[in-house]
Amino acid sequence: MNRQRDSQIVQDMLATALGYHQAGRLTEAERLYRQTLAIDGCHADTLHLLGMIAYQHGLHDAAAETILQAIAIDNRQAPYHSNLGAVLQAQGKLDEAAACYERALALNPGLPEIHVNFGNILQAQGKLDEAVACQERALALNPDCAEAFYNLGNVLQTQRKLDEAVACYQRALALKPDYAEAHNNVGVILTERGKREDAVAHCERAIALKPDYAYAYNNLANALAGQDRVDDAVAHYERALVLDPDYADAHNNLGSVFKEQGKFDEAMAHFGRAIAIRPDFAEAHFNRAEIESFHPGDADLAALEALADRDDLAPNQAVYIHFALAKALEDSGDTVRAFEHFGKGNALKRRQVTYDEPEVLKRFRRIATVFDRSLFDRFEGAGDPSSVPVFVLGMPRSGSTLVEQILASHPQIHGAGELMALEVLASSLSDYPECVPALDGLDLRRLGQSYLALLPPVEDGKIRIVDKLPGNFLSVGLIRLILPNAKIIHTVRYPVDTCVSCYSKLFTFGLNFSYDLGELGRYYRSYSELMAHWRAVLPPGAMLEVAYEDVVDDLEVQARRLIEYCGVPWDNRCIDFHKNSRQVKTASAVQIRKPLFRSSLQRWRRYEAQIGPLLDELGSLLDGNVDRVSGI
Repeated sequence: MNRQRDSQIVQDMLATALGYHQAGRLTEAERLYRQTLAIDGCHADTLHLLGMIAYQHGLHDAAAETILQAIAIDNRQAPYHSNLGAVLQAQGKLDEAAACYERALALNPGLPEIHVNFGNILQAQGKLDEAVACQERALALNPDCAEAFYNLGNVLQTQRKLDEAVACYQRALALKPDYAEAHNNVGVILTERGKREDAVAHCERAIALKPDYAYAYNNLANALAGQDRVDDAVAHYERALVLDPDYADAHNNLGSVFKEQGKFDEAMAHFGRAIAIRPDFAEAHFNRAEIESFHPGDADLAALEALADRDDLAPNQAVYIHFALAKALEDSGDTVRAFEHFGKGNALKRRQVTYDEPEVLKRFRRIATVFDRSLFDRFEGAGDPSSVPVFVLGMPRSGSTLVEQILASHPQIHGAGELMALEVLASSLSDYPECVPALDGLDLRRLGQSYLALLPPVEDGKIRIVDKLPGNFLSVGLIRLILPNAKIIHTVRYPVDTCVSCYSKLFTFGLNFSYDLGELGRYYRSYSELMAHWRAVLPPGAMLEVAYEDVVDDLEVQARRLIEYCGVPWDNRCIDFHKNSRQVKTASAVQIRKPLFRSSLQRWRRYEAQIGPLLDELGSLLDGNVDRVSGI
């Protein structure tokens, strides 16, 4: 009779405790669970739930021990095994966690939440296809499972299936509008796609729902930085770090903003902190190496060597380390090993990108065929008459950032960075470039006006805006037709130096031609042929060409030449370009903060023995003259 009474008391206490637990009143729930165990020390359900209280408090060892006691009493309960898996996952014991989920599913394959959790483990293990299958099984069991849609979106995002990922996040939000994590992740994808206003809205919504959400503050800052709202971005990175001082990604991102602003001491401090938190944080190592000057025996050089020797780094992380180590070895004078790591980094990166060389080079020829001299004669004077735009274009690493910085140091000129406006316009035309001859003067004027509408707002007093996208050399003809009074500045540098500089840089995106010496040489040759075409078909004075070597040899003469071409009065600040604190986001963000130096001239000589495939492809462009640029 007493046993029946005790059993009823235990059940009543357990029901009350469970109510407290579900309401988040963990202290009261734990007190009742322990009172229950005082009556029946072998009550498996109570031990399991007490273990979950410990898990919620972050006491993972205690949680695992308590849940194991429950399993020892009754090993046929799928939730026990599933929740033990969650505890082991939090401890980083992924293989053991996976075994727990498999055991839980063997006991009860009809519980969608177990499929959801097992899918998360599989994703953490890199088994992405299996993770997708798990989340899809969860949805088959419960089509209204917001967590399964969210987790499926995470896997698809990792697989770079971004449209599908966004669709899953949106389904999760339709089911659970207050799902802060889903808002945050949509914001991440929209930032990557350049839809930064929408990204800001999603991240702000995530923060409104979850005010202590450090990840959302970091991602909001990323979106704001992409809008050049630098002060706001810094404030949100700092807020993320107040919430989570050991948030390595936020330290790295804040360091990157400081690097772009030329605040190198602050940048180094944050990169160093990111690495201290996560010693194998490859991107932070790469960013720090961009700023740091290395010498033989440096501890940071040794750290990069150790990371490069590891065979467990993901390929995308190994790319960062090889490029960082190559830069460090070059600094320290070991150019042979530097080029070895440039080669490894480029080879890894080349396998990660899609580059259809025949199609790319065919586009060069198509553009030259369409934009012939008769086309310019026919449309002379058409287009929008604005003289605001200044296009700085050419091969990457040919001095375009330097020229933009000289121009942007003038009080009447705004440096807008690398705009995508021309590419947006070209992609809006059906069958470009072949469609251009069928346009009329009104079409061209409208296109010019559309370009101007895409320019960023600038402060009063600015009468020129510099668009410094190197790849706009492909669009010189389009520029001339739609904006005949725009200034076009072509930056050039000795071909081998240009190409070696490209090969030794890891670019944020695009420029997929630069990761193989042969492909790089053939791309440069096609670029050179197209620029020769523009010289032949454009009217005199339509384009100013500036050699990087000439700027290094006589900065003031070339700076005055640039300023005169842009039609503004001379200002001495243009020769103190390195003192300009404007944000610079290109691969030259570090070099542009320093006065001109001659060490970049004929840098290729250090690697002459290793760049045979490049030299073979450049061939006649070199003309036996290793000191100057031909064709100008």
